[in-house]
Amino acid sequence: MGRYLNIIKDGDYEMKGINILLVEDDVDINGLLFKILTREGYNVRATYSGTEAKMCLEQYNYEIVLLDLMIPGICGEDLIKEIRKIKVMPIIVISAKTSSEDKINVLKLGADDFISKPFAIDEVLARVSCQLRRYMEYSTLKTKDSILHFKNIILDTEAKKVSVNKVALSLTFREFAILELLMRNPNKVFSRANIFENIWNDEFLGDEKTVNVHISNLRAKLSKVDEIEYIQTVWGIGFKLKE
Repeated sequence: MGRYLNIIKDGDYEMKGINILLVEDDVDINGLLFKILTREGYNVRATYSGTEAKMCLEQYNYEIVLLDLMIPGICGEDLIKEIRKIKVMPIIVISAKTSSEDKINVLKLGADDFISKPFAIDEVLARVSCQLRRYMEYSTLKTKDSILHFKNIILDTEAKKVSVNKVALSLTFREFAILELLMRNPNKVFSRANIFENIWNDEFLGDEKTVNVHISNLRAKLSKVDEIEYIQTVWGIGFKLKE
């Protein structure tokens, strides 16, 4: 995937392909990830602290971020929050913090995937490819119905923007995709398996927690700007937009 995209501007120079921001303070792990990703044809910007990564994000555009949590400067969790204020590209956390609580927390903050250390190289490459495929498919989607409306929600599928009561929402890529799926099918009830297979583009293996976390996070963001309940739980089946 890193080899076929058009040339895109990155600061004062042009970069060809997919641009990855790597945030990892361990020199050996950083070097290993840099090597395997560049060998696959990706353009990788290696950084070693949250502060350095934040500066890069303010100056350049990236299609995906690979992020350790225990980094100097701005910690990984706070960096996710900063990214989600302005960006929708996928964030893959690669961390030795592997408790269920840690994983759920970063998903709630806006991460799209979690890889535990120590990791397998093939797994990293597969997850990067999967996240990019979904992101690029949504980013390049051109449809006649690019502006979707439901009650007080306006969703722009091309600009990747959502507003409720004229207040802009900062959604992760997955939250945006789930909301778009529901808004394109306002009368349909989606099971957790339906949502997972549509949004993650992968086989659903029964882990309902991942979908539940994203739905909960999306509901929380909507409720902050509007008292209307938008997402209805259909007990025993799944979710739909509430009429």
